Amino acid sequence: MAKILDMPKLSPTMEEGVLATWHKKEGDSVNVDDLLAEVETDKATMEFRAFDKGTLLKILVEPGATVKLGQPVAILGSEGEDVSALVAEAGGGGGAAKEEEAPISSAKKKEKRAEPEEEAAKPKPKAAPTLRPPPAPKRTGSVLTRTEDAGEDAPAPGGERVLASPYVRKVARERGIDLSAAKGSGEHGRIVPADLEGMKSGGPAPAAAPSAALAKVGLAEPEVRPLSPMRKTIARRLTQSKQTVPHFYLTIDVEVSELVKLRESINQDLAANMKPAKKDDPNPPKPEKVSLNDLVIKAAAAALVRVPECNAQYTDDAILIHKRVDVSVAVAIPDGLVTPVVRNADQKSVVGIAREVRDLAARARTKKLKPEEMSDGTFSISNLGMFGIDEFSAVINPPEGAILAVGQARAEPVVKDGAVVPGKKMAMTLSCDHRVVDGAVGAAFLAELRDLLEHPMRILTG
Repeated sequence: MAKILDMPKLSPTMEEGVLATWHKKEGDSVNVDDLLAEVETDKATMEFRAFDKGTLLKILVEPGATVKLGQPVAILGSEGEDVSALVAEAGGGGGAAKEEEAPISSAKKKEKRAEPEEEAAKPKPKAAPTLRPPPAPKRTGSVLTRTEDAGEDAPAPGGERVLASPYVRKVARERGIDLSAAKGSGEHGRIVPADLEGMKSGGPAPAAAPSAALAKVGLAEPEVRPLSPMRKTIARRLTQSKQTVPHFYLTIDVEVSELVKLRESINQDLAANMKPAKKDDPNPPKPEKVSLNDLVIKAAAAALVRVPECNAQYTDDAILIHKRVDVSVAVAIPDGLVTPVVRNADQKSVVGIAREVRDLAARARTKKLKPEEMSDGTFSISNLGMFGIDEFSAVINPPEGAILAVGQARAEPVVKDGAVVPGKKMAMTLSCDHRVVDGAVGAAFLAELRDLLEHPMRILTG
């Protein structure tokens, strides 16, 4: 018997996902655990696999559509089975979300009931009925206000009035529908919810109003990039962090000349001891390398063992001092930022950390990380040195209690044995959650970290 396949929960915090790719097409046979599709969640691109076998009779969501948790995406059943009833139940397919369409249908009835009341509540015109003129665009400095917020009869981008209730405007914004293209079937051409049914998205609607405003002042229109689930999550979590976590910052300069020499020595040793490539190997192996960031991760892990109060987390009931040192490493990807975790970093060698970070970063860029590989870190490191940044402050990655921001190793004169000599310095800023990490605790951690980095052999032997 045919059944509707709903969007499953593919990550712990998933509320919706973008159906990136279908790996089956209508009419294909499906076995249990077959890969049906790939879904972009707030964490990564996840595999959507079949729980039952049968034939994929109907695809209800096109690639690129955003689908809420539990909404229908396909119909699975026996070959030749009539699924017209299930298609109707699912909302007709074509990527329409059942939960999004439901309010349209019910709202249509409400609209019909509500409109007479609204009309009755309006004062009776003494003269011949005339439509209220559109409000003049307001200016704040040189910026026009958004016309979509101007009320029920705000002007459309083309200058004509669009009669629509706030509810209809809200639905249009959510679906990316340009109301100026809608044909209103209500009184005086008023657009009712039913008029939106069947209309295709013309791109994110919020861009229409600024475009109209910009056109009026002769400015170029912006490129519109819809928010991905990951970007939404980044925005929500970091806003929450800055609004609810009391940050303070501690900055030190570390003299890293010896650290740079150690890195060069390790990399030379790795190159000298690599296995020779086979003669006919078209892709000969490249020598492994250790980065300064790998050494900083190892040193920070060792410093967290020495100052465990900095490896902590605040909760409403207690402060948690972690006994594991799981370091989250910020990795920039085209779609945003992810923080894969190096587990037990204090117990791993620098070369082992380098290999793990390289693997995690590569899979992060292709969105192949598993949610458990990006969660439950105890401390974060963000390094922008490779981008030429000298110094910056990072936003705490909740619920962790601190994050270390690392700048580039820059050439600067340093004083050694009373003489000024060429050297290299690296600025590091610790962002602390003041509810759990006090100033003295943060300073103690940075002191241990500086000691390790300025005497780097202790990183390897400590």
